[in-house]
Amino acid sequence: MRQPSATADPALDTPYRELLELSANFSQAFLRWLDGSNSGGLSFPRLRVLELLHCRGPAMMKTLADTIGLSARNLTAVADSLEGEGLLRRVAHPTDRRATVLELTPAGLRAADEALAPRLAEIGRLFDELSPTARAGLKHSLTTLVDAMESRQDD
Repeated sequence: MRQPSATADPALDTPYRELLELSANFSQAFLRWLDGSNSGGLSFPRLRVLELLHCRGPAMMKTLADTIGLSARNLTAVADSLEGEGLLRRVAHPTDRRATVLELTPAGLRAADEALAPRLAEIGRLFDELSPTARAGLKHSLTTLVDAMESRQDD
């Protein structure tokens, strides 16, 4: 395990510095792992778009971007790529001329079916490294922190 780096300014050495560094390291390593492990050429954002459209059905681009945590520009790039591969299509919103809806094509449904099960199984094996109690604690802690960050965005 990597030790937290020493800082030049002792005022920056807070009791939370190690948690900050571990959280950042985990986030970066987890996303790299997701992009590289059994991905079948699907980056995590591309897989997330397929997953949400597969599980929830067609969605407005804005809603999808917010759900995934991508900027509108990044979601547009992901959608362009998936559309270019014939995995999704853009459809005009039935009542809002300004909105675009994304939906999977039959090829997109097949790609999602083929990609999701192995990836979810692999993620499950990673989290099996934790005991059931540790998984429950991690879930609780992450939920608490995400809720706290979302509530502070409105301030």
